[in-house]
Amino acid sequence: MKTVPTTSTYHPAGRRGPALVVLCFVQFMLVLDDNVVSVALPSIRDDLGFGTAGLAWVVNAYFLAFGGLLLLFGRMADLLGRRRVFLTGVALFGAASLVCGLAQEPWQLVAGRFMQGAGAAMASPAALALITLLFPGTEERARAFGVWGGIAGLGGTAGLVISGALTGLASWRWIFLINLPVALAAVVLLPRLAPESRAGHAVRLDVPGAVLGTGALVSLVYGLLRTGESGWADPAAFGPLGLAVLLAVAFVAVEVRTAEPLVPLSFLAFRFRAVANGATLLFSAAMYAMAFLLMVHLQTVLGYGPLTAGLAYLPYGAGILTGMWLSARAVTRLGVRPALVLSFLISAAGLLLLSGVAADDAYVRGVLPGMLVTSLGCGLGLPALTVAALTGTTEENAGLGSAVLSSVQQVGGAVGVAVLVALAARHSEVVAAHAGLRSAVTQGFSLALTVAAALLALGAVLLAALPGRSHRREEAPADTAERPADHGDRT
Repeated sequence: MKTVPTTSTYHPAGRRGPALVVLCFVQFMLVLDDNVVSVALPSIRDDLGFGTAGLAWVVNAYFLAFGGLLLLFGRMADLLGRRRVFLTGVALFGAASLVCGLAQEPWQLVAGRFMQGAGAAMASPAALALITLLFPGTEERARAFGVWGGIAGLGGTAGLVISGALTGLASWRWIFLINLPVALAAVVLLPRLAPESRAGHAVRLDVPGAVLGTGALVSLVYGLLRTGESGWADPAAFGPLGLAVLLAVAFVAVEVRTAEPLVPLSFLAFRFRAVANGATLLFSAAMYAMAFLLMVHLQTVLGYGPLTAGLAYLPYGAGILTGMWLSARAVTRLGVRPALVLSFLISAAGLLLLSGVAADDAYVRGVLPGMLVTSLGCGLGLPALTVAALTGTTEENAGLGSAVLSSVQQVGGAVGVAVLVALAARHSEVVAAHAGLRSAVTQGFSLALTVAAALLALGAVLLAALPGRSHRREEAPADTAERPADHGDRT
């Protein structure tokens, strides 16, 4: 069989920095498009003639394709080549952005958003896999993921500001068209900076596993999005969620019997990585829900305009960058597990501070302290979670590990928004029967963020229960234990 080149000879160190810059700018673009349409939705509705239900799919089509196709494309990146799949995804994302920017009918924009999500599902795990292989050491990998996570955090924050500025000063179409230069630059530059990498021996893609796994994720994300729109009592949500369970059971049954499965069971059985992905699910659920609820709260209760609400998030980006800067140092000095526990507890404290924001609180006194504490914990945790979730991944399965992590993040975000937003709405309805509307909405917001803080506390407990090993020892066992189970003997 073909011998896999070692990382030290396979990746020229002198080009790792520029390659990381290109990969991070693409991630900035992908994360920015997660929420860049939020502020522009009223203008899109008026310009293209969307109905209320159809308008929701301008957002949901992106998440459906992104969350549902990650696992399939992550494995394809391992088998066909990470750089090739990354470049294909970026090219598709750029073409879809052009379709969105030139859309004249509602269906054209929704189709373009679905194409964007598919391109993001190709590019994101492949990019993360390339970074994993470019920076093999724990300390340098933590620093690289710190930069990666910082850029991603800025993308999430900047999306709200950019959307408000471009929509107000020019046209909503420019929130899509600005992606084109970034996509073009990445397609031109990355082949000169990062070599190709793929699994070290020829295997065939597990088609039944790919169909079942992708179908389960698509059904799950679709069902969760429906519950977020119409509540858990909607019968139309039960069908997709039930189908997701059936497809997941069938997926496991097929994977057990397949010689070269899409997701080897040994990959999922490694305890440290499994707990890290579970903690990522809780982390994403809490943080996605917080971002959604806080943006609504700022505009509906505190009376901020769209652009002002976007600008109010700028300190959140600064807090994330500070946390990212501290994260690599915390991982190096404390180890991955203690750094993660600390980050979860800081974020939980920040959410509890935000849950106490009253309807008449000023920004500096009421919103800013909780926002800064939450963002600091978030910035501290994101790189460490990535390091933990990709612990022990090899040349064979780096794309798979990245795709599993990204899928967990997307599904966690969908779960968090669907459950916690519905919880806030129901509590507000109950309280509104004997209190004013602003007070009722504020109490619903407070309850949802308190539950989000409890999810992070649960994640901290799960992480603290892991064996007390240093980060260097955490990385070694998976690399040696997985190879025989996943890949067979090599010559």
